[in-house]
Amino acid sequence: MRSNRAALRAGVSMAATLPMIAGALALGIPAAHAADGPARDTLAGTRPAWATAKADKGSTSNSAQLNARVYLAGRDANGLAAYAKAVSDPSSPAYGKYLSARQAQARYGATKAQVAAVKAWLAAAGLKVTGTTQHYVSVSGDVAAAEKAFGTQLHNYTKGSKTYRAPSKSASAPASLDGAVLTVTGLDNAPHKASSKDQLPPPDAVFKNSGPFSSYYGSNTASTLPDAYGTKIPYAVEGYTGKQLRSAYGAGGYTGKGVRIAITDAYASPTIAFDAATYARKHGDAAWKTGQLTQVLPKNYTKTEECSAAGWYGEETLDVEAVHAVAPAANVTYVGASSCYDDDLLDSLSKIVDNHLADIVSNSWGDIEANQTPDLAAAYDQVFQFGAVEGIGFYFSSGDNGDEVANTGTKQVDTPANSAWVTAVGGTSLAVGKGDKYLWETGWGTEKALLSADGKSWTNFPGAFTSGAGGGTSATVAEPYYQKGVVPNALATANNAAGNRVVPDISAIADPNTGFKVGQTQTFPDGSAQYSEYRIGGTSLAAPVIAAVQALAQEARGGKAIGFANPSIYSKYGSRVYHDVTDDPTGSGLAVARVDFANGYDAADGLLTSVRSLGKDSSLSAVKGYDDVTGVGTPANGYVESYRKH
Repeated sequence: MRSNRAALRAGVSMAATLPMIAGALALGIPAAHAADGPARDTLAGTRPAWATAKADKGSTSNSAQLNARVYLAGRDANGLAAYAKAVSDPSSPAYGKYLSARQAQARYGATKAQVAAVKAWLAAAGLKVTGTTQHYVSVSGDVAAAEKAFGTQLHNYTKGSKTYRAPSKSASAPASLDGAVLTVTGLDNAPHKASSKDQLPPPDAVFKNSGPFSSYYGSNTASTLPDAYGTKIPYAVEGYTGKQLRSAYGAGGYTGKGVRIAITDAYASPTIAFDAATYARKHGDAAWKTGQLTQVLPKNYTKTEECSAAGWYGEETLDVEAVHAVAPAANVTYVGASSCYDDDLLDSLSKIVDNHLADIVSNSWGDIEANQTPDLAAAYDQVFQFGAVEGIGFYFSSGDNGDEVANTGTKQVDTPANSAWVTAVGGTSLAVGKGDKYLWETGWGTEKALLSADGKSWTNFPGAFTSGAGGGTSATVAEPYYQKGVVPNALATANNAAGNRVVPDISAIADPNTGFKVGQTQTFPDGSAQYSEYRIGGTSLAAPVIAAVQALAQEARGGKAIGFANPSIYSKYGSRVYHDVTDDPTGSGLAVARVDFANGYDAADGLLTSVRSLGKDSSLSAVKGYDDVTGVGTPANGYVESYRKH
């Protein structure tokens, strides 16, 4: 995930978390529309929580221009959600009885008549139809036309230090459309974008780690540095490679052969093929075969400066190399979005579903839940449900800022990891010892203290929280059935007595201080572009690692798709196929010593020596059983094989 993962949406301050969405919409099912007059159906969730009477600055100019998307509910939205659940539940007679993309569209997609009716309604209001897909109708026009179409006034509202447009009440659609409209996005113009989730500066400038290093956990003790927790501590690892991760997570002889994994991010690294091939060759991973790595890219990229496009190159590099390191025979398709905005990321996800480009999708991006709006949540969930009925599982990083309080001032989870229809992947600190032996894991949470000027102590030990696995309880998404009986009641009811979604579901290596080595072409101070390697972490390492482990599991079950995995993941809870991760696996405090270049690439400006404590994830704790740092735990020996029984 990006340098401290949570660069917020540009210029957006923290709003209060969204109100609880009534059960149906929280699972991405359009709620039964409340009557808004005799001829209108309310589109729930289309007025954002920050559009309050107190923040209202009056009407938006009638001539102001906007672009919007009207998402189509399809011919049987409730049926789609019901079948998505049935086909994903190991206890259901319909388990694994997936539909093809064409069958799913034919059974649940919008009809031609519905699309025609929606387009006619929008045009009659004075909006211009600019595009039509299986999922939405896009329109442009002025505010006056939008107000006529959607039955609401658009006002200007303050949100932090900025002013944005939003509906003064929920939008609506004509009842004569008979529920053909799922939701509308774009009526508010607050930025709706995601941040990538890697722990490094944008890779247009070189980043390197300084030594000394450990080659495996504990191999090199920092004997000349002060003690921490009453003992000498090891130097951070140089960066684990595939052999060590495969051993830690029980890969056995499986390689992901015959399994297709898709990766979504924004933009595309121009050197990914060279970098991935070079990295595999240098670290003993199987060579990439012709056609094994493919890219599906948009014709044009937009908002490149606003989204820091080059900063996403490292994200793609990490995702691709981590997947191949753990599942070296899996086919990998990278699907790049034209920007970091939700609309474009949704298009990338839809491209995978509509063309069934893969069975497993790794996604290392997201935003804080307070920036999510129910209209977008419904649009995302519909794509995830279509994926589920086709046997496609989506895996999302849970975030890199723990409970988000240090980052935003508000305790909250990240999105889309908060969706009840995706697998949220949390993070750990991983110790792999001599001979690639799994030693232990803690929940990822880092506190950092610098070496004192005289070198005899750590200043204000253990120091301040810097980063940690995202987790906690959603404020907007109802508790999904598969978490009931597993997630402790105190977590589920933290924001709502009826119970809400808790994140994450499963976890894997994420701590940058016990991280993964990647190789990437970067720009050096002399202006040259050179391949170099560095250690990296974040839950955007955890997500592709879990996606790759799932590819091994799919191979173990004869290539049969696992699909939406959460019901299966939770059905194995409490068994030996998981490492039950806690913050204190050894009975005493854990830390590593880390030495960094002050300028990020060489010793010219000096070195910075610090101690990084492990298992200190803000207010979140990894404890025995399910927890909101690591979920049910991490894959152990037997996890991959356990899928042979389904």
